[in-house]
Amino acid sequence: MENQGRGPDPRPAGGEPLDAGPPDPLPYEGVWRFTAPAVDASVPQARHAVRDLLYRQGVPVSDDLVQGLLLIVSELVTNAVRHAALLSPMLAVEVAVGAEWVRVSVEDDHPYRPTALEADHGRTGGRGLLLVTEITREAGGVCDVAHTASGGKVIWAALPLKPAQVP
Repeated sequence: MENQGRGPDPRPAGGEPLDAGPPDPLPYEGVWRFTAPAVDASVPQARHAVRDLLYRQGVPVSDDLVQGLLLIVSELVTNAVRHAALLSPMLAVEVAVGAEWVRVSVEDDHPYRPTALEADHGRTGGRGLLLVTEITREAGGVCDVAHTASGGKVIWAALPLKPAQVP
C-alpha cells in the first residue's frame, strides 16, 4: 500500500511514478495500521478502533458510509479469525484515507485466497465476503484480494467519501 492514502485512485499503487509531486495532503489524509491477535475479541476492537480513527482524524464521512465501513471491517476480521488463525495468529488492519476515498484492509499470513459465496438461504454464515462485495459495490467502491510478499493475503475495500452519483 505504497500510495500512503493519497491520489485519485484508492487501489494500492502499482509503482508508477507521478508526473507531478503529490498535492499537499488534507488534514485527514494518511495511513494507519494496527495489529491484533486472531481471536474473537479482536472483531469489536477493530471496529471501534476504525470508527474512533475516522472521527478523531475528522474524515468527512456520512453515517451510512461509517456503518458500511464498520460492517466491512467486522466481516473481514471475523473471516481472518475463523479461517486464518491457525496459520496466522496475528492479523493487521489498515485504514488509508485519501482526499476522495477511504480504504480498509485486513491482512493475514494464511495463503488461501477466498472467494465470495452465493447466498444459500439454508446455511448460516459463509457469506461475509459476498456482503463486503455488495456493500462496496452499492457505495460505488472497489474491493479485491491480493497475495502479500510473505505468502499471506490482504483483502481490501475502498469507498468514495462522496456519495455515488446515480445516472
